[in-house]
Amino acid sequence: MHILLIEDEPKTGKTLKQGLEEENISVDLADDGLRGLQLALGLPYQVIVSDIILPKINGLDLCRQLRSNGNKTPLLLLSALHDTSDKVAGFEAGADDYLAKPFEFRELLLRIKALARRYQPYNTQENEILQFEDLTMNLDAKTIIRGGKKIELTPKEFDLMAYFIRNQGRVISKTELAEKVWKIDFDTGTNIIEVYVNYLRNKIDKPFTMKYIHTVFGSGYTLKKEVDAD
Repeated sequence: MHILLIEDEPKTGKTLKQGLEEENISVDLADDGLRGLQLALGLPYQVIVSDIILPKINGLDLCRQLRSNGNKTPLLLLSALHDTSDKVAGFEAGADDYLAKPFEFRELLLRIKALARRYQPYNTQENEILQFEDLTMNLDAKTIIRGGKKIELTPKEFDLMAYFIRNQGRVISKTELAEKVWKIDFDTGTNIIEVYVNYLRNKIDKPFTMKYIHTVFGSGYTLKKEVDAD
């Protein structure tokens, strides 16, 4: 595996690089966001690991620039900030995973391997339009319309809604959503999935009488046409 590590603290960067290389992972190390961006855009990597607080370009802006340039390499953000709002900001910037400092090296290793193993971007060429009742998603144009009304979704909200439509009618667990939408192992200590489902409900269901996103208590969520009793 060949990864890019962007870390401006010399001792931390050297330690992580050495540890990963002992696990047979080839590591390119950049000590600022600008250099990291240049490497990421110029070379193929299986995973990018970046601190958020960096000189020249911070991790969030780096992530945004990569995604705007069409780079879909799985990206793991590292940060001492670990509130739900901080994680949301990371995911909305385009990150695939978020690991709060301090962390165990073994946890970092597992996250990197999971991203490299699970990352399989959807082939939108096969199915550009997703449909559920009066809700239509155009995967190519990144638009969603319900009842003739255009709804603005953030990138991660869009991915989550697309997964719901692809799996309409069946119960989807939080673990499955974490693995398939976020490409990460589900952390029972975080409420990030509940937060995003609530975001979707406010945009997709709240303005309409008929509700689509339903909680199946103890099991997860399901997309179906039904008046919500919860």
